[in-house]
Amino acid sequence: MLSFFRKLSLVEGLSLIILLLIAMPAKYYFGYVDSIWMLGMTHGVLWLSYFLISLTVSHQQSWSVVFWLVVLFSSIIPFACFFLDRKLVPSNQLQE
Repeated sequence: MLSFFRKLSLVEGLSLIILLLIAMPAKYYFGYVDSIWMLGMTHGVLWLSYFLISLTVSHQQSWSVVFWLVVLFSSIIPFACFFLDRKLVPSNQLQE
């Protein structure tokens, strides 16, 4: 479940980056209103999935509440998904 959550974290983080760096400028500078709705809805569904699965993974991995909050806040900070992914790598994989 942790490996699925890591992948979901990266996809959700990339959707946030696309939303902020592509869709928002497209809406406000170029008038493409439709792009923001589609990407915004996709990002919203991904974020809800991220939130629910983070609760499950936090229970399975015995995360502290503070670490779970760090994981949750990393979902709303652009590019934080890449740092979080590094934190979530199991310690036996770091040695390889």
